[in-house]
Amino acid sequence: MRSDAIKKGVDRAPQRSLLRATGLTDSDMEKPLIGIANSWNDVVPGHIHLNELAEEVRMGVIEAGGVPLTFGVPGVCDGVAMGHAGMRYSLVSRDVISDCVEIMLQAHCMDGWVGVTNCDKITPGMLMAAGRLDLPTIILTGGPMEPGRRDDIGLDLQSVFEALGANKAGTMTEEEVLEIERCACPGEGACSGLFTANTMACLTEALGLSLTGCGSMLATDQRKKELARATGRRIVELVREGLTVRKVVTKGSFTNAIILDMAIGGSTNTALHLPAIAADFGIEIDLRTFDEISRRVPHLTSIKPSGPYYMKDFDAAGGVSAMLNRLMDLLSDERTVNGMSIKEVARRATVRNEEVIRPRDRPFHAEGGIAVLYGNLAPKGSVVKQAAVSPGMMRFVGTAKVFDSEQAAIEAISTRQISAGDIVVIRYEGPKGGPGMPEMLSPTSLIAGMGLADSVALITDGRFSGATRGPCIGHVCPEAFDRGPIAAVRNGDRISIDIPGRKLELLVSQKEIEDRMAKVQVVDRHPTGVLAKYRKLVGDASTGAICR
Repeated sequence: MRSDAIKKGVDRAPQRSLLRATGLTDSDMEKPLIGIANSWNDVVPGHIHLNELAEEVRMGVIEAGGVPLTFGVPGVCDGVAMGHAGMRYSLVSRDVISDCVEIMLQAHCMDGWVGVTNCDKITPGMLMAAGRLDLPTIILTGGPMEPGRRDDIGLDLQSVFEALGANKAGTMTEEEVLEIERCACPGEGACSGLFTANTMACLTEALGLSLTGCGSMLATDQRKKELARATGRRIVELVREGLTVRKVVTKGSFTNAIILDMAIGGSTNTALHLPAIAADFGIEIDLRTFDEISRRVPHLTSIKPSGPYYMKDFDAAGGVSAMLNRLMDLLSDERTVNGMSIKEVARRATVRNEEVIRPRDRPFHAEGGIAVLYGNLAPKGSVVKQAAVSPGMMRFVGTAKVFDSEQAAIEAISTRQISAGDIVVIRYEGPKGGPGMPEMLSPTSLIAGMGLADSVALITDGRFSGATRGPCIGHVCPEAFDRGPIAAVRNGDRISIDIPGRKLELLVSQKEIEDRMAKVQVVDRHPTGVLAKYRKLVGDASTGAICR
């Protein structure tokens, strides 16, 4: 066993002495050491119950003859961080989490590990660590939140952000906003729609790294604890089988994950996370892979923010494995941590609601959830959640209103300076320019809440929350800080968006763009601390904002 490096032989007496101080016994020195990376904290709703799940994992490890060793990792709540300087730290945390897991597992020579996780950057960070370390690994995601209710109407975090827009438009009172605030998020779990957290949980299951049912099973579901206990038992078996993570996850596994992503209409953030995770597995995934798969895989469910359903409905309809059943002939038959292949998992599944998970001959949309647009405004690509765009906005020509920060855009939208026919351009919010590529649920939700989602578009070199809906195009690359063409856009310019044609064009001559670029003065926020380090290391959005 790998852990013999700290347990075996007289020369390891000092290490054993310290392990004994933590409670290990002579018999424990003969057992595999199983790390449990627990992202519990009492700041993030998606994490407040993870100690209970981690304890079940511990019990499962002990039952199977292993020694559980739990350690903590940080986690940012994107919703709490949204709309202010704190959001610059969210994407940064993905790499910090990955590093934390690597440090703990490598320094202590653990034989295998379980990631107990939830939410937007924590799950990707743990998956990145998994690929990097190539140990027996299982990821246990904590599950979605129950949807909120008000007057028998479903609510989620997106409802609160959009209520602010309605308030700014004068169609909702402050008292009504506060009432929605109190009802929208009823308890533990990742936000109840198919936002980034739940998207990544589902994709982890499709990658083969969670036990079946984990991705959609609610945080409040008693089965979640049973699954956690089973996860603890199974990780010990994986160690004994010598089944490391790179023997499970291949390029075909990533293709399967993207196929699922398109069918469920997942968050645009997957176009950042999957390439970054793949890179740590030694596999290359680029934006063109997403778009190629999107063109041939239909959108088969319609979960918030794309449609009326919540993760609770998707789980009741059969969850990830049922959706994989719909897609079985498209899948590569890869291994999973379940001890069976992904097609075996899919074959055993049953679709329990034909409307929530539709057949492929009756999709919600003929193409997948995400489209990748190129053009003179985004030579290296940009990303839009096309499943959440109304048909009338799939092709749109509008007038640019340009802002060099998210906050400036929020102020303009809030004071009703944006009107139908405008395209809000927010720049210097990319991986380097932000730094940290902040999500922008605040401006997109204000636009939607003010009733402008079908007449106003938004383009940015930053990114969007999985809760964003409407014609919102992010990840524009190269970013303004790297002197990408988005830095040349001026107020009053006309911009053409053609999602079916995969085009994003500034309707200005190439010579004019070049003349403007020669005069551009790059906005530099002169970051310090971790943000300054991040800027030095991070790559561009088109390859996953990978730090090297």
